[in-house]
Amino acid sequence: MDAVYTHGHHESVLRSHRWRTAENSAAYLLPHLKPHMALLDVGSGPGTITADLAGLVGHVTASEVTAEALDLAKSEVAARGLGNVDFAVADVHDLPYADDTFCVVHAHQVLQHVGDPVRALREMRRVTKPSGYVAARDSDYAAFTWYPLVPALDEWLELYQTVARGNGGEPDAGRRLLSWARAAGFEDVTATSSTWCFATPEDRAWWGGMWAERVVRSSMAEQALATGAATEADLRRISDGWLEWAAAGDGWLSILHGEILCRA
Repeated sequence: MDAVYTHGHHESVLRSHRWRTAENSAAYLLPHLKPHMALLDVGSGPGTITADLAGLVGHVTASEVTAEALDLAKSEVAARGLGNVDFAVADVHDLPYADDTFCVVHAHQVLQHVGDPVRALREMRRVTKPSGYVAARDSDYAAFTWYPLVPALDEWLELYQTVARGNGGEPDAGRRLLSWARAAGFEDVTATSSTWCFATPEDRAWWGGMWAERVVRSSMAEQALATGAATEADLRRISDGWLEWAAAGDGWLSILHGEILCRA
């Protein structure tokens, strides 16, 4: 059931994660939030989504698997001066809360990284109040699509999937969320999808430059080298491929996400 977090917390990774907001990453959930609600944000990361959600509900609990990771969210919440957020180190497979504690349990880009996503969803359901919501959104790497067809990006996708699966995760989680929810016992599930799209020169420079750095400096790079999945020359070639894509005047990239909104 144990899994290793593929991305790690290098600054290039956090630069990407801090771009996320409730609007661009949890739009499917927002219409269902009410000011009185208590919400558990599983895998809060650097806390940008967490803090946005705290502006829409009565109280948010932010959780992460380590105290070091949780400090990232604490910093964001403190910077915004929010007083309705508390924090907990917790494993989604075994949440330290009583049954029926929260109105909403939310997880963004979490289930793709856990060892047992079905058990995780069962735990999320257990701590959700009757008729409350369990919400999850995950990317689906095999469904990412881009232009121009830079060969190095095909290498990147294959390498990422190899490393992520070697770590015990499922990088194509987006397409599997509905099946995992059914296996976890949910009957009332709304399954949707949404995308991030990077096509302007500014967006391409940001996204491509970020991945050009991540592929040589983040935990993914360390894991790829340690397991023999790639050499330093491979990583440099892939990094250059991201810069090539970013520089293309007609460059375009779309990232598909699966979403589930489940009634407990």
